[in-house]
Amino acid sequence: MSCYFLKLFYALLLLLLHAAGSILGFNSLPNSAEIKCIESERQALLNFTHGLIDGYGMLSTWRDDDAKRDCCKWKGIQCNNQTGHVETLHLRGQDTQYLIGAINISSLIALENIEHLDLSNNVFEGSIPSDLGKLKHLQYLDLSDNDLDGELPYQLGNLSQLRYLDLGENSFSGALPFQVGNLPLLHTLGLGGDFDVKSKDAEWLTKLSSLTKLKLSSLHNLSSSHHWLQMISKLILNLRELRLFDCSLSDTNIQSLFYSPSNFSTALTILDLSSNKLTSSTFQLLSNFSLNLQELYLGLNNIVLSSPLCPNFPSLVILDLSYNNLTSSVFQGGFNFSSKLQNLYLGSCSLTDRSFLMSSSFNMSSSSSLVSLDLSLNLLKSTTIFYWLINSTTNLHKLFLYNNMLEGPIPDGFGKVMNSLEVLDLSGNKLQGEIPSFFGNMCALQSLDLSNNKLKGEISSLFQNSSWCNRDIFKRLDLSYNRLTGMLPKSIGLLLELEDLYLAGNSLEGDVTESHLSNFSKLKDLTLSENSLSVKLVPSWVPPFQLSSLELRSCKLGPTFPSWLKTQSSLNSLDISDNGINDSVPDWFWNNLQYMGDLNMSFNYLIGSIPNISFKLRNRPSVHLNTNQFEGKIPSFLLQASVLILSENNFSDLFSFLCDQSTAANFDTLDVSHNQIKGQLPDCWKSVKQLVFLDLSSNKLSGKIPMSMGALVNMEALVLRNNGLMGELPSSLKNCSSLFMLDLSENMLSGPIPSWIGESMHQLIILNMRGNHLSGNLPFHLCYLNRIQLLDLSRNNLSSGIPSCLKNLTAMSEQTINSNDTMSNIYGNDKSSFGIYGYIFRDYTLDITWMWKGVERGFKDPELELKSIDLSSNNLMGEIPKEVGYLLGLVSLNLSRNNLSGEIPSQIGNISSLESLDLSSNHISGRIPSSLSEIDYLGKLDLSHNSLSGRIPSGRHFETFEASCFEGNIDLCGEQLNKTCPGDGDQTTKEHQEPPVKGDDSVFYEGLYMSLGIGYFTGFWGLLGPLLLWRPWRIAYMRFLNRLTDYVYVCLW
Repeated sequence: MSCYFLKLFYALLLLLLHAAGSILGFNSLPNSAEIKCIESERQALLNFTHGLIDGYGMLSTWRDDDAKRDCCKWKGIQCNNQTGHVETLHLRGQDTQYLIGAINISSLIALENIEHLDLSNNVFEGSIPSDLGKLKHLQYLDLSDNDLDGELPYQLGNLSQLRYLDLGENSFSGALPFQVGNLPLLHTLGLGGDFDVKSKDAEWLTKLSSLTKLKLSSLHNLSSSHHWLQMISKLILNLRELRLFDCSLSDTNIQSLFYSPSNFSTALTILDLSSNKLTSSTFQLLSNFSLNLQELYLGLNNIVLSSPLCPNFPSLVILDLSYNNLTSSVFQGGFNFSSKLQNLYLGSCSLTDRSFLMSSSFNMSSSSSLVSLDLSLNLLKSTTIFYWLINSTTNLHKLFLYNNMLEGPIPDGFGKVMNSLEVLDLSGNKLQGEIPSFFGNMCALQSLDLSNNKLKGEISSLFQNSSWCNRDIFKRLDLSYNRLTGMLPKSIGLLLELEDLYLAGNSLEGDVTESHLSNFSKLKDLTLSENSLSVKLVPSWVPPFQLSSLELRSCKLGPTFPSWLKTQSSLNSLDISDNGINDSVPDWFWNNLQYMGDLNMSFNYLIGSIPNISFKLRNRPSVHLNTNQFEGKIPSFLLQASVLILSENNFSDLFSFLCDQSTAANFDTLDVSHNQIKGQLPDCWKSVKQLVFLDLSSNKLSGKIPMSMGALVNMEALVLRNNGLMGELPSSLKNCSSLFMLDLSENMLSGPIPSWIGESMHQLIILNMRGNHLSGNLPFHLCYLNRIQLLDLSRNNLSSGIPSCLKNLTAMSEQTINSNDTMSNIYGNDKSSFGIYGYIFRDYTLDITWMWKGVERGFKDPELELKSIDLSSNNLMGEIPKEVGYLLGLVSLNLSRNNLSGEIPSQIGNISSLESLDLSSNHISGRIPSSLSEIDYLGKLDLSHNSLSGRIPSGRHFETFEASCFEGNIDLCGEQLNKTCPGDGDQTTKEHQEPPVKGDDSVFYEGLYMSLGIGYFTGFWGLLGPLLLWRPWRIAYMRFLNRLTDYVYVCLW
């Protein structure tokens, strides 16, 4: 018996030990080991990242090394803790953090057990594959707010477990897959794109029996589909949220949705009708029915509210009326939106100071509940708004007043009352005076933006005269682009939680050392550029922070390369340009480039060669290394950049850079001008077929332009100026139909000007082929270039005549220039880069040189107010066509050094904007048209060395031109040449007998001046004389002015 109990005891003991081992994790059996992700699913996730640009570290944990191999621990991934299958992929972007690139959703089909997929709020391109319908377990799918396009696959209807589907704010097209109506569990639906909305497809909406949230965006033909609106109206009774954004809806459409109070759902709490064509009628309609609305968005409509607002929104918490027109009387007499109103958005509503005048009957019931107020982008000027805020708001947390016209100092009372403010943005105004020290005493303040104002004074006073009771929560300070002076105080280190510090564009001076920055353990963005600061950090210093953005332009970092940057492994943007760095770049720095999005080291004295490192540039960076002393070959790994500016260096080889068999899928801009590149142009341009801007000017290139250059079909600017290129233009260039700038000047190109330039390149704004060996006729096809503004074919061997179709150059026929059009192409606002890469912006300006009044000049003015034709130094014959008079916007015309004959057409006088006219060294005969003297802006005129005859016209500024402008014309006469004309002799012999007869103009001006003198004398002594001499008149006049001032003040205020 004792053995039996002993065995029983051992059995129970083993059972207890096994249970304890399971609980404490001591069990070593294989089935209880730590669950890791499945290899095939890990590989599918890695394949998904190919081609994506991660500029903000969203995929920083997605590594293929041993330390990061378990994809279940990657950011945005959740796995089933029993099977290891990926169940959640959440990569939702934010305003300051997002992914860019072509999306590969097909690679995710391997995640067979995924239930939650969120890729919204990024800049993904591509389409939705039909394979997505195979993810049968998917319950949540959000691809909204991207750049996806194409048609929606009908296989989406197979996702029967879907509860949430949002595809809104994309660019989808085609028919709607109404099989989506087979989703019985769906409670949220969002669709966006230019769909072909048909009445018959609306029926599927009624099948979505569980639907409580409906979001439709950019369905522009929804407004014309009565049946669709009828179906939506039926759903409203069950909806809690309805968003019809950018659907071209009118007041009539909204009335059909809410045709009676009974149809306005008591469940509806969120209504978004932004970006439509609604007026104040809809606003009034909603105020009558919307008793339960908590959020109402009506921004970007045509709402004009000119009378005091008395709407009835008793439950409203959020109201957005931004980008409408609210006149000055809207708030007078009350502010009765809702006693519960917390968030009010009135940006860009044409509000003025009068909108916020206090009145005796002012009702603060709704304004006192406000937590967030946006009054940005309005017309506010005076400090009236500050006093309104002081008296009308008691609990404001966020205030946005940026981009108004506020002047004067910030009132002291503002800081004493607004103690609850957490975020304050006053940037982009004209505020003056010193920065008030009370900002440091606002204990709830977390973010302060005073940039782009006219604030002055010592920066140290802000920190020395404040308690900074908010030092433990203050995160963002932007004082950039003001007029602040003095040295950066070390007391700035009190702001221990600071994440963003922007001080650029002031007049700060002195040294910045590690003692200023050592307390900033959470610092992410630091900008000190464009001051007189000297950043002197010990090379061995290890900062306590990891920066995402660092801008130290013109901060005297040199002469050695800042080695402390080695510690900053998270940098996405770095600008250390113009710092006098005279050193080589260490290899470790190029290794860090693989995670950067922007690099600017231009305008230094950096030396040596750049190593060709084999790694992937994950973020397709914009790289500016221009104006240094780099030499050798351009490394091929830089092909992975999006923008590469290497001008003004000593690089000598381009072939190995372009022709290493790699494909640069996202390479957008290449500027290698002003280097030492020799030999022929590489013939492998297909590898960089996405190029938009290419500048190889001022090198030592020779040979012909290769045919493969025609593969650059996206190219918008091609600059090969000042090289030794020869031969004819390859016909393949006609494929580059998007070119707006073609500069092939100062080469040795020969042959005729191809007709396809005019036939294919209709976008050309600048065509410069000056200084070549081009021959043949001037093709009339050039007249097809109706956008051309700068045309230079000078110093060639062109013959025949000037075509009479010049009047077809319509851009030169307009007296005003389309500056927006020019700027969008030439000056850094690159639409092509946006289309290919999303939100990537460049600081790059094309190098434009032009012959202006005989001197080569560079033009950097964004207005580019220059329209010029230069056909000088050719062998052109025939007459100057009278059609040149149609080019009313022409600023410069140079036809000199040709064989032109005939007379100067009088129609040239119609070109009132003409500033420079050179017709010298031709065979032009006849008289100088008097109409030339009517051109007010004509500052340079050269008619020398022709066969002109007769008197030089007089009048206006024509007498100011020197004799050299007319020399070489034997039969010309006039005062400018100090040569009398026939018939002038008899008149001069009688000068002692009678004065010379004056012209009509002289008589007119003499009478005019006499009249002005008499009028001034009469007016002064007739009005002011008695006031000065007779006291009773003076007193009566002052009383009259006082009464008039009082009357005007009462009328206006």
